[in-house]
Amino acid sequence: MSRFLLASALLLTGATAAAQTTPAPASAATARATGRVSVTGRVVDQATQQPLPGATLLFPDLKQSTATDADGRFRFDQLPRGRFLVQVRSLGYGTAVRTVDTGSPTALDFALTPAVTELGQVVVTGVSASTELRRSPVPTTVIDQTELRQHASTNVIDAVAHTPGVSQITTGAAISKPVVRGLSANRVITLNNGAKQEGQQWGDEHGIEIDEYSIDRAEVIKGPGSLLYGSDGLAGVINFVAPDPVDNGRVLGSLTANYQTNNRLQGYSLMNAGNLNGLNWMVRGSGKVAGNYRNRYDGRVYNSGFRELNGSGYVGLNKSWGYSHLTVSSFNQRLGLIEGARDSASGRFAKDVLALNDFIITRPVTREELRGYGLDVPYQQINHLRIGTDNNFILGASRLTLNVGWQQNLRREFGELLAGPDEPSLYFQLRTLDYAARYFLPELKGWNTTVGVSGMAQENQNLGAEFLIPAYHLFDAGVFGVTKRTFGRLDVSGGLRYDQRRLRADALWLGADEQPVPVGTPGAEAKFAAFQNTFRNWSGSLGGAFSLTEQLILKANVARGFRAPNIAELGSNGVHEGTTRFEIGDPSLKAETSFQSDLGLSLNTEHVTFSVDAFDNRIQNFIFPRRISNAAGQDSVQINPEDGEEYRVFVYGQSRANLYGGEVTVDLHPHPLDWLHFENSFSMVRARRLGQAEGEKWLPFTPADRLQSELRVNFRRVPGLSRVGNVYARVGLEHNFAQRRIFGAFDTETPTAAYTLVNLGAGTDLTTSQGRTVASLLLSVNNVFDVAYQNHLSRLKYTDVNYLTGRIGVFNMGRNLSLKLLVPLSFK
Repeated sequence: MSRFLLASALLLTGATAAAQTTPAPASAATARATGRVSVTGRVVDQATQQPLPGATLLFPDLKQSTATDADGRFRFDQLPRGRFLVQVRSLGYGTAVRTVDTGSPTALDFALTPAVTELGQVVVTGVSASTELRRSPVPTTVIDQTELRQHASTNVIDAVAHTPGVSQITTGAAISKPVVRGLSANRVITLNNGAKQEGQQWGDEHGIEIDEYSIDRAEVIKGPGSLLYGSDGLAGVINFVAPDPVDNGRVLGSLTANYQTNNRLQGYSLMNAGNLNGLNWMVRGSGKVAGNYRNRYDGRVYNSGFRELNGSGYVGLNKSWGYSHLTVSSFNQRLGLIEGARDSASGRFAKDVLALNDFIITRPVTREELRGYGLDVPYQQINHLRIGTDNNFILGASRLTLNVGWQQNLRREFGELLAGPDEPSLYFQLRTLDYAARYFLPELKGWNTTVGVSGMAQENQNLGAEFLIPAYHLFDAGVFGVTKRTFGRLDVSGGLRYDQRRLRADALWLGADEQPVPVGTPGAEAKFAAFQNTFRNWSGSLGGAFSLTEQLILKANVARGFRAPNIAELGSNGVHEGTTRFEIGDPSLKAETSFQSDLGLSLNTEHVTFSVDAFDNRIQNFIFPRRISNAAGQDSVQINPEDGEEYRVFVYGQSRANLYGGEVTVDLHPHPLDWLHFENSFSMVRARRLGQAEGEKWLPFTPADRLQSELRVNFRRVPGLSRVGNVYARVGLEHNFAQRRIFGAFDTETPTAAYTLVNLGAGTDLTTSQGRTVASLLLSVNNVFDVAYQNHLSRLKYTDVNYLTGRIGVFNMGRNLSLKLLVPLSFK
């Protein structure tokens, strides 16, 4: 590991130094000698041949972009010589995607056609190089900036959870974990601009530490996505992608403000970015504060508020040799943990308070305590810091990307009244050093191939008074190769990867006061035993996208993935937070392996866009907690020394599992009514453990079937309103079907009733007389009719019963009106 990091540091230092000492080209001859070229061209409307000013051109693999002038002309300077994919976008037009030879002297001309659907999207996640979405056989969805802005959300996962095939496990408004086709936690890889986000993914009560305002789009891979990222991608990959660097010579910014009525959420974000002769930078500061949310049945839900203060940015160079960026992100959140305890007489929420002589009593929460933005115990404090480098070096006809990052996740839970409000009961310190190097070989007979290595070194320490998992040290590394080629109307891609992960857990002994003592201390108890495991496995993928016609595309893909057991599954010994179980890990667990088959068909015509995606995911050695019995055949129970309560004992075991289902989407946009859309989607997944008894055959936390419909109108211009543009209005319906396929044994899950939500939205751009946008106003209303409901994946379903009403658990958020203001700023 040290040799690899030393070599990486030397390579980065040498390349950056070389880049900084490279003089600017003095002539065309010098440019040809150094490989620097200029690319010019024009973008027009295909039907009218009129220029399209303000169209954006982007080379995703070079992170260089520009915009057309009033005559539709553009110019790139200091591009490297080679073949690269370029993407051309203009509002109201279909995106054009083309692989171009930057060394060609011929000007690049693009003719765009008006379009009502986005088919020219480019993906960068899980592929050897930037690829047009329609040419990738791997099931992938892109959620663009427009869609993210037009919907109200309280966290980054909430912003993408309505994507077909994607849902979320929630614990109130602040904590959400992604679920992709029925799998979550360590089975979903979350990326922050291409780098793995590491922050105690094993816990359902642990959210994702990414600033919602910092992302430009999200790319979701559905299925084993381990070829580039290693273990943990059985369900898929979600990559939150930052905005692309601005075009040369510009300095701009933006101001975002958001207010939501239900929990009085206030959100603000200020961004500045620029590009001066290749010197790129971006800096963003964001903040959120939210009070207790409300619903029709519970009123205001006690201790459901949260606060965030986040910062992110980068600085670096974009030149003809490539780019080198230093990136920083800091996520800081404090959030209340909803216990849902009730006063038996009034049915109101209750709280523990410290009385005389350190005596704890329980009393109803007052109305004053439900107002405002205050937080009470228990609460969490999360601080996630990441510092990394993002580098792309052009080496003649090939290129090398090198990414090295360091991240620290501090997760503290405060909940002991006797210990004091500032003494954490749980305190995890997770430090991760991740690395990835990819070498893009020169194109050979049409094959585009990438080879590389990636992995991480990780250390987790327990710094609190309570201990859920042992401290551990982890190191893994993997080597991979992926390739793709086009055979006429057939695009083929595939690859292989081999990984090794070593995990060493530390022993922990506790004395009579439940505090750590040296191992082997007489009279002490072994809380965790030391162990060391090594997991070796391989991943693979092979698929194709065949254009039956220009409008009809058939996709098929098969993939094998794996997941090494996490530290909770291997080493738990105690009450897992948020459950009613005393859980015991098993260090002898094997890695999960999966084989997934995907088949998809998409059709795009002048009036209809239709797609259907089906999958079958078969998992060997699926890890799950199972009950154990005592000698009398009854439930084995264990007393938790931290609260003196009895809990049934579960140990982690393994079996075979099968998940299958898919998504269907239909978008009706009848021509010539291109301003009208009627979008519909249906998602379903069936998830079962094979060879199990009736109450144990369905996997827990499987999302219910979901039907979504939205009627939307879009107008680029409104007659008679010269200062208004891009007007839209929408009405949506979301129906979640009843979920009765549950893991009912041992009181693990309960059925969930069906419910239907109606959502509204509208917005517009305010412009100058020249058409420049000065502000955007976006209004949305979720749950218009204030329906009281419980989502099947809400962990708050399992809180206390309200004896006054007979209802069990806390309900989801009621009606919520969101108002957003976006102000673009231009300094140069």
